[in-house]
Amino acid sequence: MKVTVVGAGAVGATCADNIARKELATELVLLDIKEGLAEGKAQDMMQTAALLGFDTKIVGSTNDYSKTAGSDVVVITSGLPRKPGMTREELIGTNAGIVKGVAENILKYSPNAILIIISNPMDTMTYLALSATGLPKNKIIGMGGALDSARFKYQLSQHLGASPSDLNGIVVGGHGDTTMIPLIRIATWNSIPVTSLLSEEKQKQIVADTMVGGATLTKLIGTSAWYAPGAAGAALVESIVRDEKKLITCCVKLDGEYGQKDICLGVPVIIGRNGWEKIVDLELNEEEQALFNKSADAVRSMNDVLKTL
Repeated sequence: MKVTVVGAGAVGATCADNIARKELATELVLLDIKEGLAEGKAQDMMQTAALLGFDTKIVGSTNDYSKTAGSDVVVITSGLPRKPGMTREELIGTNAGIVKGVAENILKYSPNAILIIISNPMDTMTYLALSATGLPKNKIIGMGGALDSARFKYQLSQHLGASPSDLNGIVVGGHGDTTMIPLIRIATWNSIPVTSLLSEEKQKQIVADTMVGGATLTKLIGTSAWYAPGAAGAALVESIVRDEKKLITCCVKLDGEYGQKDICLGVPVIIGRNGWEKIVDLELNEEEQALFNKSADAVRSMNDVLKTL
């Protein structure tokens, strides 16, 4: 199994590190446009192999896509990171050209690869990758919902005093501070509805804190987060290469599901060896569906920017 991570910045390197530690690939390629960055980080990671006990071969490359040939899964993290005060919408102009070029170069050498998109604004970049490559829709997966759901579980764990691994919580909709929808109505702690354990005020606070999770970290550390996004990307790689059939919220192409068409949005899907294999219908209530439709409208407005580029 061969996996490529494009972009050796904080998110890409963290994703690659997680993939190597879990031995999800026999060969892992880390590629970046900056001279020596990917080679240096690959060598640094390889020097941890004897300490951590993994056998994955990690190769660094400065913009040489031939080294990515034959990749089964490719994680794309390339692009300008979000700075304090910057919205994901403001990233579109720069990152659209980067992501389109990366996807096209990858497919020259790995035409059967499954692409995982992390680059922001993630929903629009996922839609762009699908439109630009012409790949089957199940082979393009946006990572955002996996990260947002992990942040939702973190917030739940803090208020409940629970282990995050004991919690089930799903965030649907767009991967943005105003477009994501944490579905607290169906969140559970080992099958117990959290709504029966938390006051309505606490529930609203958890939802609000989840929605600004990314912006909160950007304000604290001065740039986008990387540990959780990198781990979320690696979790998707794991479910694909090990054919785990895990239920993970991801940004995928909708063709009538959840009342939406011609858009990529976060919904729960089954992730396996073929990419995303099935969309799971959660039967949203009237309020949740209205929020989902509003989220779709906001993402479409971002997608419309692509037409002007």
